[in-house]
Amino acid sequence: MSTHNAARTDPVTDAPSPLPDEMFLAFPDDDTPEARATLSFSRSPTVLLTFAANRFTRSAARVYQQEYGIGAMDWRMLVMLTRVPGCSVALASKTIGIDKAAVSRSLTRLEQAGLAVAETPLPDPRRRDWTLTDKGRALHERILHTALERQRKLLEGFSEAEVEMFNDFLRRFLGNLETL
Repeated sequence: MSTHNAARTDPVTDAPSPLPDEMFLAFPDDDTPEARATLSFSRSPTVLLTFAANRFTRSAARVYQQEYGIGAMDWRMLVMLTRVPGCSVALASKTIGIDKAAVSRSLTRLEQAGLAVAETPLPDPRRRDWTLTDKGRALHERILHTALERQRKLLEGFSEAEVEMFNDFLRRFLGNLETL
């Protein structure tokens, strides 16, 4: 099973060929009847991305909870409301890729803590547009310094060009995810 994939193209259409499945699989080391090929923990980008995202979120949640009394989801919403003041649950959900119920729960927590407020715009009384309070903006500024420091540590040893390339890969990955 070759994992070599040097610019493979379809001989008929000359279009890029799909990447070979073997590139992403781990195969059993022994002849145990139950053992089967499955996704590799070290060569499958989807597995690595999931592991990295889970560990990063767990680590961030611990830091933000201990230092600021909010969770990782609430921090995401502080960022969202800083970027898009007056945004709705639907827009926040779509933008950050979290279900509406989780966004709503986070906004309720922020509202109860005096960090965010909602307005009901006319003509749709069901919609609520959320903004940060002065207290919410101040907390965002405090946490931002911690978030940037954590990001610097995570990207230690990467050049600016590598970070840009990594961001490009992730944007392309997200674009492809939209087509699934």
